[in-house]
Amino acid sequence: MDIFLAVLPAVFWGSIVLFNVKLGGGPYSQTLGTTLGALIFSIGVFIFTQPSITPFVFIIGVVSGLFWALGQANQLKSIDLIGVSKTMPISTGLQLVSTTLFGVIVFKEWSTTTSIILGVLAIIFIIIGIILTSLQSKEEQAAEETKGNFKKGIVILLISTFGYLVYVVVIRLFNVDGWTALLPQAIGMVIGGILLTFKHKPFNKYAIRNIIPGLIWAAGNMFLFISQPRVGVATSFSLSQMGIVISTLGGIIILGERKTKRQLIGIVIGIILIIIAGVMLGLAKV
Repeated sequence: MDIFLAVLPAVFWGSIVLFNVKLGGGPYSQTLGTTLGALIFSIGVFIFTQPSITPFVFIIGVVSGLFWALGQANQLKSIDLIGVSKTMPISTGLQLVSTTLFGVIVFKEWSTTTSIILGVLAIIFIIIGIILTSLQSKEEQAAEETKGNFKKGIVILLISTFGYLVYVVVIRLFNVDGWTALLPQAIGMVIGGILLTFKHKPFNKYAIRNIIPGLIWAAGNMFLFISQPRVGVATSFSLSQMGIVISTLGGIIILGERKTKRQLIGIVIGIILIIIAGVMLGLAKV
């Protein structure tokens, strides 16, 4: 039962972008709608849990939420350019590498020889996995020379990764409890979503539709908090990365993104390597 709870964040988070794309509206309406959904869910959780939120915790939570909105908005922009099945493995890999390196440099997480070996191997696996999942067909290479969408997508993903990194790190840096930060984070997400999208007139029916992915994201976040004391932070972290399977394969099977046989093989091997790397990083933190 505990492992089942720990897997739920991956199921929820892995399916978010599939809902975003299916519900339509483009990255701006999708971002705004997702943040509104997260706020609605967080208000419900706050009413039931009644955590004590100090001004300091509120500020840290809002800052974290602002940067989450930056990460999410740019991830959705990248999906708009290069598709779900290419964006999500690269995005996941970049997030794993950035958060790990920050943890090593700032929090000194790799304190033993074993953890250093596991960590270095994991980063190598992630880099190889990213390369394999981003293989292009001849048609895509020709289109890239004309439009440059892949390069634009990668630059946007780097911005997205920075947003997600700050979102995660700022909570840990100031040792803020996740349950307490949940509502302030959601408020920050909505503020960030509005600031990043208002010029593009995102207030439409698609923003309302995309409240659903926001509810799903918040549910995944809640189950992460529930599972961490049951299975440990390292295990819950590792299992939460499994959502890459759902999002990447869902992009191909559900959204119909076309891939050559060579690309499919690269994607499958790349996903496996990134998942193994996530598990190794979790073990390196033990």
